[in-house]
Amino acid sequence: MPTSFPAADFGRPRLLIVGCGDVGLRVARLLRGRWRLFGLTSDPRRRAALRAAGIVPLVGNLDDAAALRRLAGLADAVLHLAPPPPQGAADARTAHLLQALARRGGPRCLVYASTSGVYGDCGGARFDETRAVAPATDRARRRVDAERQLRRHGRAFGTRVTILRIPGIYAADRPGGHPRERLARGTPVLAAADDVYTNHIHADDLARACVAALWRGRPQRVLHASDDTELKMGDYFERAAALCGLPAPPRIGRAEAAATLPPVLLSFMSESRRLDNTRLKRELRLRLRHPTIETGLLA
Repeated sequence: MPTSFPAADFGRPRLLIVGCGDVGLRVARLLRGRWRLFGLTSDPRRRAALRAAGIVPLVGNLDDAAALRRLAGLADAVLHLAPPPPQGAADARTAHLLQALARRGGPRCLVYASTSGVYGDCGGARFDETRAVAPATDRARRRVDAERQLRRHGRAFGTRVTILRIPGIYAADRPGGHPRERLARGTPVLAAADDVYTNHIHADDLARACVAALWRGRPQRVLHASDDTELKMGDYFERAAALCGLPAPPRIGRAEAAATLPPVLLSFMSESRRLDNTRLKRELRLRLRHPTIETGLLA
C-alpha cells in the first residue's frame, strides 16, 4: 500500500473529515487548495461555516447508518475526528461509518483521533505505543472498540489506518482549550503527594500530525500525538498561572478531591502516565512547533 497520494494517479486528493470541529477546521486550513475537502456534520446550521473554510458540507448523523451510504467511494482518505456515543462500551458510530465506507472497498487511507485514556492508570510510567491498553472507563473502552474496528477494516480492505492516541488538547483560540479559564474559576489541583502526570498537545500541532499521518502513516499503526512536556497536572496549572499572570490554583488532597470535584474531572486526576512520542517525530517526520507548554501557552 503506498504511503502517499501521487498527483499523477488521481489529481487533487479528496479528504472526508468526519467531525469538523476545532481540529478539523485547523486541518482544513492546512490543506485548503491542495486537497478537495468534504466534511460530515450532524448540524445543518454549520453548512455555511464549513463552506467558508473551503469544505463541502455533507449533513449526516453517525447514529443513522442509512444516512451515510453516500460516503462510499467519495474520498481517497478519511480523517475520523468524531467522538463515540456517550454510553456503552462499544462504538456503533465508527461501525456505521466503516459499513458505509466498505460499500466500495474503503478509502486508501484513514486517520483516527483516539485518546491516551485507553491505557488507564499507568502509575506515572513513561512508555511507547507497544504498551497494552487497559481502559478503566466506558469512555475509554469505546475508544478501544473503535480502534479494533478500524484496524480490522484496514486489514480487510487494504486501507492504511493510522491511530493517533491523543492527550489533552489546548490552544488559546480553542473553545475551552486554555487553562486560564479553569484558573480563573479557581478549580483546585491535587497536592504534590497525590498528583498525577498528564500529557498535552497544542491544537495546531495535532492538526499538523493529522496531515502528516495522511501522507506518511504506516499501515495499522498507533502513534502518540503528544508534545515533549513531562509535568504533573498541578505543576502544569501552576506554570500556566505564572505565564498568564494569574494566581496559582489551590492544592487539595485526594480525599477532599473525591468529595468535592465532579466525577469526570476526578477521573482525569486518577490516571498518571507519560507518553513517549518518538514514533510521531521519527515516522511522520513531524517537528513540533510547540514542543513544550511554555511556547504553546504563549502562542
